[in-house]
Amino acid sequence: MTTSSASANEIIRRGLLKIDDTTVLATVDSLNLKGSNKVQAVVGMPLRTLQQRRDVTTFAATAPMAAVKGILELLAMEPLGNVVEALGDHADSPSFEQLSAAVDLLSTNGATNDDIVALLVFAIGEEFPAAGHCRRLLDERPEFELPPLPVTSAPTSLLVPKQVDADVKEHRRARREQEKLKKQSANTARPVRPAKVKAPKPAPIESDVAPPSKFDWSEGDVVVVRREIELTPAERANFDSGHALAGSVLLADVPYDAVDPNEPDQRSKHRPVLVVAGSEKGVLVRAIYSNATATRTLFQPWRRLALDHVSYIDSVRVTLTESSDLGERIGKLTDDEWNTLARP
Repeated sequence: MTTSSASANEIIRRGLLKIDDTTVLATVDSLNLKGSNKVQAVVGMPLRTLQQRRDVTTFAATAPMAAVKGILELLAMEPLGNVVEALGDHADSPSFEQLSAAVDLLSTNGATNDDIVALLVFAIGEEFPAAGHCRRLLDERPEFELPPLPVTSAPTSLLVPKQVDADVKEHRRARREQEKLKKQSANTARPVRPAKVKAPKPAPIESDVAPPSKFDWSEGDVVVVRREIELTPAERANFDSGHALAGSVLLADVPYDAVDPNEPDQRSKHRPVLVVAGSEKGVLVRAIYSNATATRTLFQPWRRLALDHVSYIDSVRVTLTESSDLGERIGKLTDDEWNTLARP
């Protein structure tokens, strides 16, 4: 069954059906979905049901789209980062041949068919510029062919009127009448008890603090705890990882670690940096570059922060003093984005 005429939501459900149940359940089991966590009910309840019943087919075919998309995004996160890195400067809008070659490279490097299906289906659901190429890959490569959705249109027992035999109805009616007569006889024979005088209830103590609710289904995904950064003793003496600028991406004048033979007089360059700690003396940053090296890894939030090309963050930390040229603030990482950064 081709994907050319299928809706994005249908492809997402069929994509989850394609992925091995063991892989899907392992991802779901890794989530903490207890009632104390701040998870939307439309997402949390179907996922907890999946944890208990282990029925991936029913979940993929009938669960709310928000829950299905949430699992698919977790499955696609790692292969998406790898394919962006493989595409390099073409990641924004690759040709079909470039995307096909990048997918082949992922397979060579150990990615499974499940990884690639999750990546392609997620790109279609998010309407990436290459979504059309992703549909074509699903159609042309037999190993990525998506299964059809199971038929789930039959009405459930909750929607079908229950048929009750007329004799059964009459028997139940007669029994209710007998029970009503017994209660009336018992009330007539029972002596009247004196009414009890109830003590007045104490006035409630007013408080500005609202009582805690049993469940907290506030907006947002699972609460993410921000990972603490490990500072060296020298860094800890001069910087605070809880500084207000920590996690912000700024433009700054970053000094070169070596002389550029093409521009020997230039000692620094204005580039984006991620602030990891700060103080009154300055900030501790990791510089962001446009090309990869042995010490740099893919900076996944580059697209959300509107950087103009695929970017890589260096593991080396650089101190910029109070007098350094710190430019405008580009944005700030979410806790989830912060936690996905490779440790320096």
